[in-house]
Amino acid sequence: MKKLVLLLAMVSVFGLVSCKQGASVGTAAPKVLVLVDMQNDFIDGALGSEAAQAIVPAVVEKVKGWDGYIVATRDTHNPDYLDATLEGKLLPVAHCIKGGEGWEICPSVTAALEGKAYAGVVDKPTFGSLELPQLIASIPGFDESFVIELVGLDTDICVVSNALSLRMHFPNNPIEVDPACCAGTCPERHAAALETMKSCQITVK
Repeated sequence: MKKLVLLLAMVSVFGLVSCKQGASVGTAAPKVLVLVDMQNDFIDGALGSEAAQAIVPAVVEKVKGWDGYIVATRDTHNPDYLDATLEGKLLPVAHCIKGGEGWEICPSVTAALEGKAYAGVVDKPTFGSLELPQLIASIPGFDESFVIELVGLDTDICVVSNALSLRMHFPNNPIEVDPACCAGTCPERHAAALETMKSCQITVK
């Protein structure tokens, strides 16, 4: 019960947006699916690609069939992104501006989240999320037996950043990535990121 209260408190503190919770704590399997930046701007918006669009059906099916906990990340920038951030200077494409359509998680993934256990969104201003490991650690019953799986966009930027962060925070938990549910900025970088994760004892399924 204390861990459930802590989880709900983190929803408030870290700006998480909970989806409908249809699965009870007792029925969720000991595993966590991390949906990385499945947002409109990375799929068919400002930084979208055919590769990103192609994985959406697979991610939707993954979510629908998932019987554990689910969390998500959402790339989040302010309107002054281009002028106020280093990322904006090195990647001068306005994207995922908070409150805009491109910032939202794509509708089909959002619909698939309905009824899943403790689905929520962590807003992050950069590639990796500082709050994501804390949220996962607060899940009721979380311990080293939990499997953490990552899917999403982009393999070579935000997926690998969060995967390595989670490996650092949870050195004894099995961590996996599903390449069929990920897409990179190009095929070569997608493959290179998968190899990097393999080197850090993250299982590529």
